[in-house]
Amino acid sequence: MAITDQEIAELKQIARKVREDIIDVTGWSGGTHIGGSLSMVEIITILYWKYLRVQPHNPHWEDRDRFVLSKGHGGVGHAVVLALKGYFPPEQLRDFNKSGSAFGMHLDCHKVVGVDCSTGSLGHGLPMAVGLGLGARLLKKEWRTYCVMGDGECDEGSIWEAAMSAAHYKLDNLLGFVDRNGLMIDGPTEKVMALEPFVDKWTAFGWKALSVDGHDFRQLAQAIDFAHEHKGQPVVIIAKTVKGKGVEFMENKAAWHYGGLNAELVEKAKRGLGDAS
Repeated sequence: MAITDQEIAELKQIARKVREDIIDVTGWSGGTHIGGSLSMVEIITILYWKYLRVQPHNPHWEDRDRFVLSKGHGGVGHAVVLALKGYFPPEQLRDFNKSGSAFGMHLDCHKVVGVDCSTGSLGHGLPMAVGLGLGARLLKKEWRTYCVMGDGECDEGSIWEAAMSAAHYKLDNLLGFVDRNGLMIDGPTEKVMALEPFVDKWTAFGWKALSVDGHDFRQLAQAIDFAHEHKGQPVVIIAKTVKGKGVEFMENKAAWHYGGLNAELVEKAKRGLGDAS
């Protein structure tokens, strides 16, 4: 399923729109976990516009692929993508994180159409993805499960318990991503709780681990294509990204793990986007 230059050009335009909408929703809501939502844009864009087998008009389609945002605080990014894909009208996002809204900071699968798993407590997404992978096998279904984790989240022991389980059961229908932007709420991951050698850790836990530029659609596509052909073990893609990608005053700043934007900053952020890919 090699990616074409035309597809890359189209995906870049979609990614820019996703970033613009994340900025707008952050302004409307008073604040979101914007830094890590911006860093994962290329990952979720290529999944939803190239790889995920889903039907927005039929969100409960039994044979759909499953998507789990384990780093659930990135819900604003996921919500924007779901709106753009047509799961619900984008206007609904004007109520994001407001009292009485269906859209909380962490998306609830019982309230937001298109969300397969409620996440928020870090470390819970990969265990659920393992369960989904096992479920597909037991049901003899061909759908895949894709799970996006944060790098700071990988401090959680439940991630590594799930990693062991996935390798033990040889879940080659499960594909993991780690949004490796190097920053968490308290600062650099390597100062808070060192993860390196990160690829070696996943390899030691029985996964095939690939390291790519998480903002490069061609590298992401090549890694995903490899994962689809790889048999006998799960694959994890360590996607090296930039926190706050596309917004110069946010890039590589832990302070923008969470933040709000007034009207002036919304305009400043959107003016500076350019081609963020």
